[in-house]
Order: sequence, then C-alpha cells, then structure tokens
Amino acid sequence: MTQDPRLNMIQVNKIGTFSGHRDCVYALEKSPEPHRFFSAAGDGLVVRWDFQNPDQGEVVAQVGASVYALHYRPENQELWIGQNFDGLHVLDLTKKRENRSVQLTSAAIFDIRSHGNDIYVAAGDGTLIVLDREAFAVRKHVKASEKSARCLAVNPLTNELAVGYSDHAIRIFDLGDFRLKRVVEAHANSVFSLVYSLDYQLLISGSRDAHLKVWDVGNGYTLHKSVVAHMFAINHIAFRPDGRYFVTGSMDKSVKVWDAGTFQLLKVIDRARHAGHGTSVNKVLWSDYFRLGGGRFRLTFVVYRLSLEIRFGRCAAFERDCLTFSVLGKNCPKRRL
Repeated sequence: MTQDPRLNMIQVNKIGTFSGHRDCVYALEKSPEPHRFFSAAGDGLVVRWDFQNPDQGEVVAQVGASVYALHYRPENQELWIGQNFDGLHVLDLTKKRENRSVQLTSAAIFDIRSHGNDIYVAAGDGTLIVLDREAFAVRKHVKASEKSARCLAVNPLTNELAVGYSDHAIRIFDLGDFRLKRVVEAHANSVFSLVYSLDYQLLISGSRDAHLKVWDVGNGYTLHKSVVAHMFAINHIAFRPDGRYFVTGSMDKSVKVWDAGTFQLLKVIDRARHAGHGTSVNKVLWSDYFRLGGGRFRLTFVVYRLSLEIRFGRCAAFERDCLTFSVLGKNCPKRRL
C-alpha cells in the first residue's frame, strides 16, 4: 500500500478519555451542539458527551436491549435509536424526552438513515424497512436478501439508496418506489460500511474482507478503485465534514486517514504509535469541533487531536480536527454477521 508523503506531516495527540458505558460501544452520532456527541452501547444506554468535560456523560435514554444504530435529524431536532430485536425510539432533543416509539422487527437494527419524510432501517433479517416519519407508520418492507442488511447511504442527486448486505453485495434502490435498480457484486465478505462522497459522484464501501472500494456512480457503479486497506474487517468509514479526507476504522485495531481525492493513505493511528485501542475499532465520528480525535477500550472513549500540515512552497498551514472512535473490548460479544 502506497503511503502519501504527507503522512509525516500529520501529528496525533490524545486529548481526552470518556468513561461510563457498562458494555461495548457500537454507535456514535453527532449532536446539535458541536462540542457534544452521542454514544450507544450493548448496555442499552444512550449517552450525551461533552468534549470540554469528558467525565460528565449524561444518560439521555435507556432501552431494553443493545443499540447498534443512532441517527440524528437536525431538521426536527430528533435522535432516532434502534433497539435491537424490537424497534425504534425517537427522542425530542429540544424537550429532552422520548417523543415516540414503535415495535418494528425481531431482528437486529444495524443502521438508520433518512431523507425527506422517509426513515430507512437496515435489519438483520435482510429487510429494508421504510417508515413515514409524520404518520409514524411503515410504508414498505423490501426483502432483497436472506442475509443481513448492514449499512445505508442516501444519494439525493440520483434519488438512490445504497444498501450493503452480508451476502457481499451492494444493492441500489430507487427512493421513489424502492424498486431494485442495480446489484453490485462488491466484496468477498459482508459489506459493513457505505458512504457517498461529498459531491455524490462516488460511493465508498468497506467490508469484512478488509478492502476499501470506490464505485463510480455516474458510470453505473463501476469499480473506480480498490485498496487492501486493513489487515482485518473495515467496520466503519467517516468523512471529514468538508469531504477532503476520510477515515476507516478496523478490526485490526487501527484507524487510517485517507485523502478523498487520491485515496492515498495519510496516517495510521494505532496503539503502538499513539497509545490507542487494543481491540477492534467499531465506529468512527469525525466532528466539526476542534477538529480530529480518538478511540475506546471496553468502557472508554479516547479522543485525539490531529494536525495536518499542508505545505504551499515555503508556507505551511495547519488544520485541526476531532475524531472519536468506539471499539469492541476483549470481553465484548461481537455483532452477528
């Protein structure tokens, strides 16, 4: 794997540790306030954290089973919580209370996304569930595979929904009638993460096969680039808000920083180099707040600051970001594949 010379210009510093969950953290989500974020775990707790006060986590919800998926809707100030083997809970963040809940599925809920008035849920029984937010009723069940639907990505320009499955494929659905438009035989194992580029021209996928793949949307989702990115499964991909860089979190215990234009590796963040995580990195959140950061052991988040020095002739500029990781601990049960 070719490493970009800018790798040596990136410096990573640990800036905080967040402790409180009693089980593995599976989900991270942004908050209305840039200095805060949410986490959810196998203990059923949803916690709001403050980058400025790492030791002051606030429990905002507790459900009766583990939580793999959170989704924040800024237009409604809502936090959608996927309770595994049950359904959805909706928190009104303005009133700080649960607004609605619905029993939805007996399977695990791996991802939640939305577009307009529609809420999309990826379920462990292979079903894509579409809800009408205002009516709070199921519009459609789409069963396209017998294997788990693991991840979702919305493309508003092409009016498409990409769904990654444990049968190794990515399926593209029309957002109007949810007809299946295309099946992309994408990976050699489960597709764990999907994200569109900022201009929606590329779809990036990460898989249990440790490959990072880039798909050309305008060219019928043909393969644009394939990279053997990690030693083990890629669990999650997250873009920096401006779309210039993205990170991958892996079962190999590392987080890697990539250039979104060239797909060159810029930095490896791991335990040996940065006192990072000793177990699988399960989720990554790239925040707008002081911009990069960190990792989690069994009950802990570790947040880092990253500085990227970009040279222009004799001048240099520094960009700082905040990134938060969650990882599976040594004694934590793995999510079903």
